[in-house]
Amino acid sequence: MRDPRVAGLDIAGRSLYCDETGGDYYDYIRSANQNTGVIGLVLGDVSGHGIPSALLMATARAFIRQRSNWDGSLADIVSDVNRLLAHDVEISSSFMTLFYLMVDRAKLSLKWVRAGHDPAILYDPEEDRFDDLMGEGIPLGVDADWAFIANERGGLKEGQIIVLATDGAWEAHNAEGEMFGKQALLDAIRQHRDKSALEILEAIVDALNQFRGNYELEDDVTLLVTKVVSTD
Repeated sequence: MRDPRVAGLDIAGRSLYCDETGGDYYDYIRSANQNTGVIGLVLGDVSGHGIPSALLMATARAFIRQRSNWDGSLADIVSDVNRLLAHDVEISSSFMTLFYLMVDRAKLSLKWVRAGHDPAILYDPEEDRFDDLMGEGIPLGVDADWAFIANERGGLKEGQIIVLATDGAWEAHNAEGEMFGKQALLDAIRQHRDKSALEILEAIVDALNQFRGNYELEDDVTLLVTKVVSTD
């Protein structure tokens, strides 16, 4: 319903659907077994769009939220959700890409599982450098027995920006058939690096809308922006 408030983190998310509803999904996970200052950021993209994708997305959301409140590592959580989802979609051949990121503001560290989704983007304005948060993993629902692996990274600094997005953002076209592209998204992040997370998100959406003009979205677009800020 609303973006979370976490000391030392500025977070904003939004989904734009090409139909009345769709299969893109983002969520904030703050379970009882997490320490204060730790939050889970989840971004998913179900194959296709419209009502069937929305129903599968809602199922995946329920699995993720329930499993995240039980004991176990991040890799265990995603592996268990994958197992449940695979049994649920084996006839339809549907699947869902996922990026599940845990941000620990106190330890200035990241932990994530990448399940077939595009890497998250980490921008360091001090060095003017973009890094991809990579990791091995297949989409959820493809192989029930797949064991996912968590990746870790430390050294978070104030001012750094993390962006998770679905491919509908950079694969959007204009009337001339040109693609928006990832570079345009990176340029919007760089140009608005001193702004809030919401302002960065809105800058990306504005750049996308200006690019496509009156041309309709062909796929759902979801953005999740997190900025490391002072804890004061």
